[in-house]
Amino acid sequence: MTRLSPRTALRRTAGGLAVAGLLAAGSLAGGAPAQADGPAFTLGGPAETALHPYPETGTPQKSSLGLTVHNPDPDPESTGYEGEVTYTLDLGGIAGIAELSPAQDTGADCEITGDTAVCHDHGVHAGLSSVADFELAAAKGSKDGASGTIEVTGSADGVAFTPFAAKVTIGGPDLVMKQLPFEQRLRPGDLQPAPITFTNEGTTAADGVLLTLMYSRGLDIPERYANCEYSGEAGEEPFEGFVWATALCSVPGSYEPGATYTLAAPLSVEATDRAYHDTFVYRIDEDGAAQRSAQRAGAPFTRGTGPELALRKVTAAARSADLDPRDNQQEADFRTENTANFVAVGSETVGAAGETVTVDIGFRNDGPAWIGNLRSGEPVAAFDFTVPEGAVVTGKPDSCQGVTAEGKYREDRTGAPRYVCDTSMTVRDGAEVSYPFELKITAVVPGAEGAVRIRDPWLSDPGLPFDPKPADNTAQLVLNGGDSGSANTGGTSEGTTGTGSTEGGAGGDTGGQGTQTSGTPGTPSASGTSGNTGASGSASTDTGGGLASTGSVALTASAAGAVALAAGGVLYATTRRRAQRV
Repeated sequence: MTRLSPRTALRRTAGGLAVAGLLAAGSLAGGAPAQADGPAFTLGGPAETALHPYPETGTPQKSSLGLTVHNPDPDPESTGYEGEVTYTLDLGGIAGIAELSPAQDTGADCEITGDTAVCHDHGVHAGLSSVADFELAAAKGSKDGASGTIEVTGSADGVAFTPFAAKVTIGGPDLVMKQLPFEQRLRPGDLQPAPITFTNEGTTAADGVLLTLMYSRGLDIPERYANCEYSGEAGEEPFEGFVWATALCSVPGSYEPGATYTLAAPLSVEATDRAYHDTFVYRIDEDGAAQRSAQRAGAPFTRGTGPELALRKVTAAARSADLDPRDNQQEADFRTENTANFVAVGSETVGAAGETVTVDIGFRNDGPAWIGNLRSGEPVAAFDFTVPEGAVVTGKPDSCQGVTAEGKYREDRTGAPRYVCDTSMTVRDGAEVSYPFELKITAVVPGAEGAVRIRDPWLSDPGLPFDPKPADNTAQLVLNGGDSGSANTGGTSEGTTGTGSTEGGAGGDTGGQGTQTSGTPGTPSASGTSGNTGASGSASTDTGGGLASTGSVALTASAAGAVALAAGGVLYATTRRRAQRV
């Protein structure tokens, strides 16, 4: 009997279960649920797990199997199901084929006895969460191509569970993407070849391959191949809500084990006028309708009209899951010699003593470059607002924190003399970001001015390294000024609101960002279709206005793809460190 001891954390999010890699195929679906009067929960995990054959010498190589449960409770405040839950794994289907063992960091309470594994837990949180993590290895004496299934069921009082069958196969293709020697210091307009090359290091041939190319806003692939489909033009509309463009290229054929393949003609990667810090992701998977459908996930794709993208064999040597999805993907980061001009936008308004007024202040990016911290997920800048004399803030965006007059930490965040707001991790070229504040006028002070500033997140070094025009990083909010327009209020007047097409996205801070619109710099955009957005731009005492992050490191394809991307190395958690930065 093998026992898995519970960890301190009772459960982890399903993101921790993702097999490393961008788009490892998987399914969270199961069969029909058992009947019960209460809610129905769905068990899931990877649809198929491929194992390396048992070696002639040494120990077998292990693969991961993470099982999940989905509670469809739509209430975001819900604590979920709070009773005792039992999960049972029937291992009889893989007897003599594979052996299951506990993952070292599973954090679950399970017992494995013979052909049965039983896991106990308390409660099922709303949404998708972990059941347990296991390791699988080929059993001694198993044959290449053998397969079986693990049947997973669940039980709890008053709850129905949709069972799940996890297929396990010995052998399969193992597509390994080779890293390309890109020149990573670029200038706008630089074009370099990308002779994408991969090897099948598995035991069976791959029946067709799917090449996935993801490139951030400052990059482009000029070619539009007939056997590729594109989710957007890099840096051009439609580019709503994302900082990535994606190309999916299907190339038929049989790709033999032991053989290496490369593009018959290299595609090109170009640094556009918008480029600054950018990332190019290139990945290879075995092709299939389910794989393509999962990656599209309903997003609009347009097929290219150019020549066919083709592959040729460089060296010689039944469809299955990839033996090691972690080596299917490579990434390259580029630094382009370029600049972006961030312009502070102030405002001017009037009001009587005791009156509350709403002001829209913020900044815009006059380009030419877009700015994004795709690797760190950190805000690209900080918006710094000093409250004018004779006024007190009664409503602010959620991303704005009250600080002292010197910009230091303040215990009481209400009625502060100064506010610092995090931007999102990306700001598009041409974007306008608005931070609406509510101010109560406590005393009429003619021409009272408050500084409006866009700066680096670190107060100790406030200059923006990408901005060659620091003079326009500061503007003024003027209350009860004598002559309209006499003060420096920056690039636009009061009333610049976030009514234009927004730039939101998965993976960013979705709460309390400033409202960002895309359009001609200095001109409010017309209302348009939004991307993934958060709250509206109006401020209130309790919640601030704002849209979601202006960019996303998540692939437009699917939520599952976004989870796997996090494990693959492009999506990175945001560490705010507010107390140090402000």
